[in-house]
Amino acid sequence: MKIICDKDKILKAINSVVKGVASKTTMPILEGILIQTNDNEIKLTTYDLEIGIEYIMESNVIEQGSTVVNAIMFSEIIRKLPNTDISITLNEKNLLEIECEGSLYKLATMNPDEFPELPKIAIENSIEIEQNTLKNMIRKTIFAVSSEENRPIFTGCLFEVKENKLNVVAVDGFRLAWKSTYLSNKVNDFSAVIPGRTLNEVNKIILDSFDKIKIGISKNQALFEMDNCKIVTRVLDGEFLNYSNVIPSSWETRIRVNKNSMQDCFERISLISSSSIEKEKKYPVKVCVEIGKVTISCTNQTGDAKEEMYVTTEGKNLEAGFNPRYFLDSFKAIDDEEVFVDFGSNISPCIIRPVEEGGDYIYMVLPIRMKD
Repeated sequence: MKIICDKDKILKAINSVVKGVASKTTMPILEGILIQTNDNEIKLTTYDLEIGIEYIMESNVIEQGSTVVNAIMFSEIIRKLPNTDISITLNEKNLLEIECEGSLYKLATMNPDEFPELPKIAIENSIEIEQNTLKNMIRKTIFAVSSEENRPIFTGCLFEVKENKLNVVAVDGFRLAWKSTYLSNKVNDFSAVIPGRTLNEVNKIILDSFDKIKIGISKNQALFEMDNCKIVTRVLDGEFLNYSNVIPSSWETRIRVNKNSMQDCFERISLISSSSIEKEKKYPVKVCVEIGKVTISCTNQTGDAKEEMYVTTEGKNLEAGFNPRYFLDSFKAIDDEEVFVDFGSNISPCIIRPVEEGGDYIYMVLPIRMKD
């Protein structure tokens, strides 16, 4: 095998597939990148038995062949070479020679026949969506995915297609994030839960562009497919939360607030609430809503803090405790200048929603009982 390729192009390909390399494994082959040639193309593949990534790029293929090389070593060497053409050759001793100007490296390789095949997916349902739209939907929900492995279904995002609308939902038991968009083509209803780890990697690979990405779903697998790259992942088993039943449709107290101003208040007060030696959950911030004003305060071993904002209010006065990080994560995901923040009672979920009717996102945050 011998190929000559542009340094920037192959580095882009490596950076895309390296996210599918196993970090902790007893199988060295899973720590490698499978390199295969085909006419004037090379295909790079990684697979950790949960996520598989395949990237095809144009290259000057002088001699056909295939091999597996350690991904981290290969990546670091390519990264540090000069910005020019690189020659990559598998020699008669099965060493991978990487040559660029005055640099020459020879790396040990592994048998490509031992590299596991990516699952072949019998797609049952699929959608096409612009890459920038999917990127935005992941960004606005992924932070609410659970990290608790004892409830694995919540370590992923629900992808639900219903009435020609894609809903992406994440929940971790303390908060919920929902984002939706209408699809341009008529498709059947379906749903699947995609692991949060996979979505994080998808989000790093897809472009902030109007180019399409195809999402295909089978019984046990999901496929994200672009022009030169595809990502295969398992879907999570189990029954996801019936999210539409837990989002309150009414409120007792409502404030209309400038999103950036309230975000700034929570960021400042978090300096006190999160600086305690003890866990943040034990020291929530208190949100107090009165006519025309909202007060956010915190008292703990570090000190006291209070923030006051003059806002538009409707309904009853209210006092409730919250984890400020959950508010901050939600505000950071919102692009609107103003939002509604709706409360039921001091033990009911708080809902952050757009001011415009028929908005395409909702964030729900559960309160924390305040200590007397």
